[in-house]
Amino acid sequence: MFLRALVLTAVGLGVTVLPAVPASAHAGLVSSTPEAGSVLGQSPEQITLTFNETVSAVPGRIQVVAPDGKRITESVAVRGNVLTIRVRRADQALGTYLVSYRMVSGDSHPIGNALIFSVGAPSARPAEADPSKVHPTVTAAVSTFKFLGYAGLTLIVGPTLFLALLWPRRMSRRGPIRLVRAGLALTVVATMGTLWSQAPYGSGAPLWDVSLPELSDVLASRFGITLTARLAVLALIAGLITPVLRGTSGWVRTIPLLGLGAAGLTTWPLTGHAVVSPLAGALVAADVVHMAAMAVWLGGLVTLSAFLLRRANSRVLRVILPVWSRWATLAVVWLVSAGVVQSVVQVGSVPALWQTGYGQLLLAKVAVLATVLATAAFARKLVQRHQVSSQGPAQLRRTVGVEIAATTAILAMSAVLVQVTPGRSAETRKTPPVEDGVSQTLTSKLYTLQFNIYPVELGEWNTVHGQTYTPEGKPLPAKEWTVTTRHVGQDLEPVTEPIAPLPARNDALGSLTFPLPGTYEITFTIRTTELDQATVKTTVTVPATPQK
Repeated sequence: MFLRALVLTAVGLGVTVLPAVPASAHAGLVSSTPEAGSVLGQSPEQITLTFNETVSAVPGRIQVVAPDGKRITESVAVRGNVLTIRVRRADQALGTYLVSYRMVSGDSHPIGNALIFSVGAPSARPAEADPSKVHPTVTAAVSTFKFLGYAGLTLIVGPTLFLALLWPRRMSRRGPIRLVRAGLALTVVATMGTLWSQAPYGSGAPLWDVSLPELSDVLASRFGITLTARLAVLALIAGLITPVLRGTSGWVRTIPLLGLGAAGLTTWPLTGHAVVSPLAGALVAADVVHMAAMAVWLGGLVTLSAFLLRRANSRVLRVILPVWSRWATLAVVWLVSAGVVQSVVQVGSVPALWQTGYGQLLLAKVAVLATVLATAAFARKLVQRHQVSSQGPAQLRRTVGVEIAATTAILAMSAVLVQVTPGRSAETRKTPPVEDGVSQTLTSKLYTLQFNIYPVELGEWNTVHGQTYTPEGKPLPAKEWTVTTRHVGQDLEPVTEPIAPLPARNDALGSLTFPLPGTYEITFTIRTTELDQATVKTTVTVPATPQK
């Protein structure tokens, strides 16, 4: 029983997941609202980008950065070739905003780019934030609150089960009742801490940098509503659980408590990654079963070690331990079933166990589990031989203590694992679509040039698309564009070609020819007025074979 329970706990606790992060896209931006470089009178509630072909969004790779550097993206939606980004209220509303996006077009080619607009008056351009970057204090807090939530759940379920069904009549209930109440308080603290840390988790700010608008946005989100429901469930449980803990409650009062417990357990996967994973319904159910079985098993071990093995006499233990063994065996069955479902979906493949950080952490947990298994095997022998007199209880208590310590370490690793990309998602990240275009921004005293060359391969069909802006970031229509390509390291004449400006717009389209592989110097000469002209340069590398 102990052996199987420990194996299942490691498998079940190890599979907490993150959503997959798909690869990004290639498509041409036709227009945006607000326009690139425009200056608005007030901050917009949403930003719309229109592309020249159907696109799909990359979760987590589309961001709006406010003038103070915070990410304010609230939601992202795509319909056909239109991307709509709803934004939260910014603490510092006046200044320059950065919109960073990565998309996937219908032909599967990726592109990433950015545009700016301002509210009130332009300010310094915000640094382009890494959408996946999280401040170290928030990373630590998320893991800590996750661990505290698991621990609180364990302290609620295990002692309650013993007090309701298997507690000796003549033995004081004060200790385990206090343990249950501590578990309730710990879960409340963990839930409130999770609500707080969600705001800087999304914005990339430190843990303490949270504003009231950000908190209100979190509370109004599905995440916040679910955690608020968890707090309400905990309050109801705290009000109804006392008769159960004292052993004076019948089934009529116990059944509603079981329903509340199931509802509370469901809030964990609904605020985690199972809900957005493949087979979401199955994974949510598996998470609920897994957490319930974990809480029964580990909470039972804590109750045994802290109270029963210390205070109950040997005759009482001979009755209690076999019953507990059957409970733990049943918990193991459910743990294994839930763990198998989670592992099949989240690990993805056998090589992902050693080729991804997620799999490596899971293997580390298995190594810790080896110690627990050896200890559990010895404890099981003690129970089977009824060695619960004189030295027997002390030996069993020590072995159970080792089990609890090792399993707590596994629990802590599970709290860290929730921030690691699952094996299936990590493998997806290793093979994103190749970005066979080149996008850069070049500056001169007259203008800022943003351009894209696609696909950058041998031959004549390399499209160049450029956009010009004033130094302040406003669209700047140019009168004449020319682009020159020169192969670096080859004694070849430079090739100069005009590219056509689009009517009444600040961009131009043309084509480039790359006859040989290697590095090319690309020179743009752009005339903005009858007299003003400036040149900017860069280099691109053309591969010998076409990119896939």
